[in-house]
Order: sequence, then C-alpha cells, then structure tokens
Amino acid sequence: MIRTIDAPTGLLPAVQVKKPEPSVAGPTPLPKDKGDAVGAVSVAAVAEAAAADRKDEDVPAEEVKAKRGEKVVRLRPEQTGEGYKSVYSELTRPSLGSRIRSGVRVSGELMITFGMIVLLFAGYEVFGNSAKVQDEQDALSDQLDQQWDDPTVAPSTGPTTPARAAPGKDLVGRLYIPKLGMDWVVTNGVRPQDIRYSPGHYPNTAMPGKVGNFSVAGHRIRKIFWRLDELKPGDVIGVETRGNWYTYKVSSSEVVKPTAVQVVAPVPDQPGRKATKAMLTLTTCNPKFNNYERLIVHAELVETAKRDKAQPQDGKPADFGKA
Repeated sequence: MIRTIDAPTGLLPAVQVKKPEPSVAGPTPLPKDKGDAVGAVSVAAVAEAAAADRKDEDVPAEEVKAKRGEKVVRLRPEQTGEGYKSVYSELTRPSLGSRIRSGVRVSGELMITFGMIVLLFAGYEVFGNSAKVQDEQDALSDQLDQQWDDPTVAPSTGPTTPARAAPGKDLVGRLYIPKLGMDWVVTNGVRPQDIRYSPGHYPNTAMPGKVGNFSVAGHRIRKIFWRLDELKPGDVIGVETRGNWYTYKVSSSEVVKPTAVQVVAPVPDQPGRKATKAMLTLTTCNPKFNNYERLIVHAELVETAKRDKAQPQDGKPADFGKA
C-alpha cells in the first residue's frame, strides 16, 4: 500500500512474473534472486537457467567425456574419401580376436560335417551294402555252377557271361560256416576288387584239401566275416570244390598286427617249416568298425568226401547245413 497526495490511500497491483517453461531435459532449479521486490525474478537469473538447459544440447557428442567404465559411441556419420561411414562402422570392424574365433568356428563346423560323412560312409559299408553283396554272391554262384556243370569250361577261363563282381582269375569254390548260417563263393585273389563282395583265396597258399595252409581273406561286414569272432575250437568250416567236400574244424584263433604275414604260412605262425597237415586259415579286420588288427581263425582238415551229383545236394555233408 502506497500513500499519495491526492488520495488518502491507493493500491497498486503486484507485479506478475512469468515463470520460464521447463526444458526437455527437465526443470532446472532457479537460483534465488537478490532483488528487493517480493516474488520478483531478475532477467539475469532466467537467462542463466535457460543457458543451463541448453548446455547439453549444444555440446557435440564427440566432446562428451565418458565416465569410467563407459564407452562413447559416435552417432553421427563421418564423411571420408570413400563416402559416409556407417554409424556403427567402428563397432562392427573385425578384430584379430574375432577373426580367430570365426576361423575356429568354421573349422569346427567343417570337421563335424566331415566326420558325419565318414560315419555315414562307414555305416553304409558295414550295414548298407548287404543287399549288393548278396546280389553279387548270387551272380558268382551262377557262374560257379556253369563252370562245374560244363566239363569243357576250365576254372581258369570262366563262363561266357562273367559275373558282375570281379572274380579274379577263377573261382575256387564255396565256403560254409554252419554256426553262422553263412556260405559264400570264394574268388581267387585278395585284391580290393577280388574281395569287395566275397571272400578271396590268397594265391600263394595251398588249394582246398591240399597239404599246406588254404588261406582266405574277407571283409568285416555284415554279409561276410562280421561274426567270425564267434567261432570256437571244434566248430565246423566246410569247403566245396568241383570234385570234393572238405570238412575242417576250428583249432585256434588269434589277433595279430596287419604285418603278421606268418599266419598264412604253410605251417601257421611257423614260416620256413615244412607242412605235414592240410590247414585252413580265415583272416579279417579287427576290431569291428576298424582295421588296425587282424582276427585269425585256424582250422584243420578232418574229413574229405566226393561230390556226387547223383545224390541229393551233390552229397553235401549234413554238418554243412545252415544252423
């Protein structure tokens, strides 16, 4: 209230001060003004508050200092001789460590893929080609019957129509293992093409029934010598040729290194010694699914019988039958 000369009393309205609007970053506390008027705010105080609100907006991002443990990322693209950099180019640039990790990851994936391919191939060789082996054995059996039924066809020349399997120079005969319920046509040779679908006779060993060591090799697959480890002393192994039936009985078995060629010597495991008995030796890979050893089964000839076409099954011995 202010007194005037013309009137005893007079009133003036209070000064209305416009409050500054809050900034985007939030209201900034205004400092107390030192003016004399109650409720009045100086222009300098308002300007100071507004400047504080604009402070963070005006400073470039690259000038903002990071706190300890933080990393400042430039969000503005930069123009270079090759054009503008990506906003995230500095973050995505590969380092030595990332290249090493990527190489290890790719190598690991390739090794796993290669391993799966090898396992699938091994599984096919052991299990998946049984039908093919049987098909080739049937063809070899037909070829063998033609040789034996035609007296003008010598075993060394073979029939007019060759079997689909590679029989070597000729076919030796049939091999029977009654305990396993298996029989095969035996080819003459142990090359990969000779024993791919059948057991093969070692060319430099004795022929069936002769004094010495008639030796036969076969793959460790389902349709050939997969269960050879089940043979025990006394089990029968039969051999059929054009003129005779030969009955052998297992005498022993052993596991040797692939270099142990003495197992097929005329006297097994005694190279240089003169043979006095007719022996049979079967060889295959050991253990199953691998080939770093050889499983060897030895048998001794105990009986010989003539093959007679006038008799049922050409006089086949009863103990040659499938189990």
